[in-house]
Amino acid sequence: MNASWPLYEVFLRGKRGLNHVHVGSLHAADAEMALRHARDLYTRRNEGVSIWVVRAADVTASSPDEKDPFFAPSADKIYRHPTFYDIPDDVPHM
Repeated sequence: MNASWPLYEVFLRGKRGLNHVHVGSLHAADAEMALRHARDLYTRRNEGVSIWVVRAADVTASSPDEKDPFFAPSADKIYRHPTFYDIPDDVPHM
């Protein structure tokens, strides 16, 4: 492995209808190689239906230390939260 290869973050979706979940990182020369290596490393037991690879340098994330000030503006928008009506018990994933 070449140390100058970029780092890729790997996201895997285990089943249809589920979200992609971050499963790890790897170094690869390009995105195609990263995708093949991710398949070999993270789906050995046929547990995946979709893989995303993203260059780590392209990921921008908020800091957990800034959680309160960063997400505070959404707290005053109560219309975004489904609290004004009852959700039936037979509705999944709510």
